[in-house]
Amino acid sequence: MTDSRLQDFLVECRERVTAALEDLLPEPEIQPEPLHRAMRYAVLGGGKYIRPALTYGAGLAIGLAPQTLNAPACALELIHAYSLIHDDLPAMDDDDLRRGRPTCHKVFGEAMAILAGDALQALAFQLLAADNAVPGGAEARLAMSDTLARACGSRGMAGGQALDLSAAASGWKIDLVALENIHIHKTGALIRAGVRMATLARPELDPKSARRLDRYAKCLGLAFQIRDDILDEEGETTVIGKTQGKDRAQGKATYPALLGLTEAREKARILINEALTNLEDFDERADPLRWIAHYIVDRDR
Repeated sequence: MTDSRLQDFLVECRERVTAALEDLLPEPEIQPEPLHRAMRYAVLGGGKYIRPALTYGAGLAIGLAPQTLNAPACALELIHAYSLIHDDLPAMDDDDLRRGRPTCHKVFGEAMAILAGDALQALAFQLLAADNAVPGGAEARLAMSDTLARACGSRGMAGGQALDLSAAASGWKIDLVALENIHIHKTGALIRAGVRMATLARPELDPKSARRLDRYAKCLGLAFQIRDDILDEEGETTVIGKTQGKDRAQGKATYPALLGLTEAREKARILINEALTNLEDFDERADPLRWIAHYIVDRDR
């Protein structure tokens, strides 16, 4: 892997998904203007776009053209953007900074931020319902909607956030198994959904290949969260784009808090190695997934 090949791939994915989202999101001059401005601010304000890149990368690994996966890739990013808006609210993580600039509620107010998140979630499912370019037809789009709904619901991302908030509020001292359960849901569910939606676009795919890609995504999701926890401890606010040290200040359970920084890094490496092992049966078309796996544990933001 070379950094330039990974960066070229991420730039290509970012340009593809942002162009599609620019067309999809309501123009800021359309009523209600404050809501539409808030939606665009949250979605088009930068970011790594790793989740759409995973959808495109998984599609390439199984022989699908990237442009046929714009709908699931964009739907995934819309759900991610909505989750960030709500996570940053005072009732949740209470953060003032996201992606290096003021959070949505700091710019548009709490009420408008909540509505923007709600509207982005609805738009994600509207997109999946309407885009006829997705391979596999209506049945595949229905399965994608089911996958995404489960990933962001009470048994996915929202449930993981609820467990995280409950543990922090009660001072509940959790062990590694409980922490992994939180993040399998809070962070990992959406990452797994992004890869699974790509496999659903190819109904004839060998089930063994689909399982290996799912296992890759599960390992990647946990490694991603561990790296986030490490960056919260040792990253710089100006680089990571959000407030450094916030998890520790709020008393949240994190991998470095439970394991120490050295063991947390080692656990992330073990997970990445397992993720890569699950790609061994795939040819060079899966290289973008391999590059992303390495990037996850080496990134500085």
